[in-house]
Amino acid sequence: MQFTRAIVRPPARNFAAGLSSAALGPPDVARALEQHAEYVGALRDCGLTVTSLEPDAEHPDSTFVEDTAIVTERGAVLTRPGAPSREGEALSMGRCLRNFFADLPVIAAPGTVDGGDICEADGHFLIGVSARTNESGARQLAVHLDRLGYSSSVVDIRANPALLHLKSGIAYLGDGIWVVDHGIQAEIRSQSRIVVRDLIPVVAVEAYAANCVRVNDAVLVAAGFPLTSAALEKSGCRLVTLETSEFRKMDGGLSCLSLRF
Repeated sequence: MQFTRAIVRPPARNFAAGLSSAALGPPDVARALEQHAEYVGALRDCGLTVTSLEPDAEHPDSTFVEDTAIVTERGAVLTRPGAPSREGEALSMGRCLRNFFADLPVIAAPGTVDGGDICEADGHFLIGVSARTNESGARQLAVHLDRLGYSSSVVDIRANPALLHLKSGIAYLGDGIWVVDHGIQAEIRSQSRIVVRDLIPVVAVEAYAANCVRVNDAVLVAAGFPLTSAALEKSGCRLVTLETSEFRKMDGGLSCLSLRF
């Protein structure tokens, strides 16, 4: 898929008040803003027109815009994030997305869906059931995707507490190339609807690097993970390396920081 647009939101000054299980200490907000600006610059360098929303101090996690919607070539679905403190984020994202999509179905209670649990691969969507995305939400999303002409299947990651979201442990880079955390390789290989031409395993000490992002002809990858970067380059990927230390402290990765379409 060739992306032309992205939606982002810089972290608010109270970013450190957001949710985190990382135990890496509080983020440096000034540094997070610098890292976010570099990320936006990378998206623009990849040819995307970027819509930057205002920081939202009412929702300290709101810089992780990926969780608020599923955006495809054929339409979008507004999610209902699984953390109660984040539910309002989807409402403001809906106002933005209606500038691009006339029809915007929503995930309804009791369903919950975080966009970080949804991975698209050549028209097939893997829906992760996790601590944030429940079975009701997964079923609703599958129906919405089917109406848009997409197939989907479920990957249950609840037995793997190290993964906050499905995309904490996998990334699809196109052409059958997958980057996969060592803990869920079997689950990915069991998916009959996806093509696995090249599976790049991520070792435990570099687990964070599994959350990389293909943006047109480049792959955005977190800095500081040489084994994963070398494996990606060996597979022919052109890498753009970005510092994400302050977002990692708040359980966030590269895919979390934008909605791309």
